[in-house]
Amino acid sequence: MTLSAERVSRAAGGRLILDGVSLSPGPGATTGLLGPNGSGKSTLLRLLAGVLAPAGGVVTLDGRPLDRVGRRDVARRVAVVEQQADTQVDLTVRDVVRLGRIPHRRAWAPASAADDEAVAEALERTGLTAQSDRFWHTLSGGERQRVQIARALAQQPRELLLDEPTNHLDIQHQLDVLALVAALPVTTVVALHDLNLAGMYCDHLVVLSQGRVVASGDPREVLTADLVAEVYRVRAEVAGTGPGGRPHVRFLGTLTGRPPSPSRPAGPPDRE
Repeated sequence: MTLSAERVSRAAGGRLILDGVSLSPGPGATTGLLGPNGSGKSTLLRLLAGVLAPAGGVVTLDGRPLDRVGRRDVARRVAVVEQQADTQVDLTVRDVVRLGRIPHRRAWAPASAADDEAVAEALERTGLTAQSDRFWHTLSGGERQRVQIARALAQQPRELLLDEPTNHLDIQHQLDVLALVAALPVTTVVALHDLNLAGMYCDHLVVLSQGRVVASGDPREVLTADLVAEVYRVRAEVAGTGPGGRPHVRFLGTLTGRPPSPSRPAGPPDRE
């Protein structure tokens, strides 16, 4: 068993953000959350992390309601990587990764051998060992995301939640980050905007629209031209031309706009 949500709802400012959403990620699998801006992806991740409480429904960890699991126990099990993180303190890469050990340490206790081993393993797994003494403010956006993932891995979690980890990254770093995430031996839920990246790296997809689940399942079944039109208001062609026959989406233009000129390749729709 692992982390799951059953018919959870959440409202803010008089608006219903999530309306009866259920999510049961497969143990050890990578589940992608898709949907336009405002569809409820980030809110659902915060409910799964225990940062927010559902107004209705329940989030469980190994079958126990999350609000009945101790905060430290949740922090040891569930790691979160936000869209962006910054600090004004002169921290090194190793310092940031060490923050992942806080749930495992007593207050004011020095780092143990187990802490040092977990940090070293996280740095190695993310390819950051040689950069461990660099200062945070000298890193590129892609490098910072890798450090945040290393910090999460140092927690030694069984569940990993990521909110738009490829946001503001160039293509190379997007691919590097998601390849790293997909290879991790943990249960992962990742919110994404890019449909093709989701199709390439996720084992399971859940699509949200206006706070409700409109599709879920294997990427080959979920990513269809009809779904892209319904949820994103974009015309598209979908072919199984990706690695392993995974779906690839070619965008043709918005439903209310003109198609792109044939003299240039079709690109993704503008993000909100």
